[in-house]
Amino acid sequence: MTLVISSEQLNIIYNHAESIYPEECCGILLGEIKKTVKTVVEVIPTINVWERAISDEVDRNKNSRYTIDPSDIFTAQKRARDLQLDMIGFFHSHPDSPAIPSTCDRSQAWEIYSYPIVSVINGKVSEIKSWVLDSDGIFQSEEIQIIIDQ
Repeated sequence: MTLVISSEQLNIIYNHAESIYPEECCGILLGEIKKTVKTVVEVIPTINVWERAISDEVDRNKNSRYTIDPSDIFTAQKRARDLQLDMIGFFHSHPDSPAIPSTCDRSQAWEIYSYPIVSVINGKVSEIKSWVLDSDGIFQSEEIQIIIDQ
């Protein structure tokens, strides 16, 4: 699979990640899926609503976990339907960590979606990598094609 995203859309993700640092940012990608290509049409930054109270992982907080409010997902699904688009992925950041999926990321992932992860080191974006879950439940790297805005 290939994830096609514009430089302007990427900047929305980067700005969100840097502004939320040292917490993980998160958001939703709307777009189109054609064969092996997912094209981002809209980036929707969301609030990280992770709370330790909802998990037995007492040593984890918003600096190492994220959750998107189900009402934000529902609103994005409605917007996608209204615009005749699909929800194609969920992005988040890894503060002071590489852009590699964690065990927690795997436990929340579904096969159909793209999962771009932004590494933010000392408050500045370092890299972005996108991942897709294969039929065996293993993350595979996904090519990112960046379209430069005119």
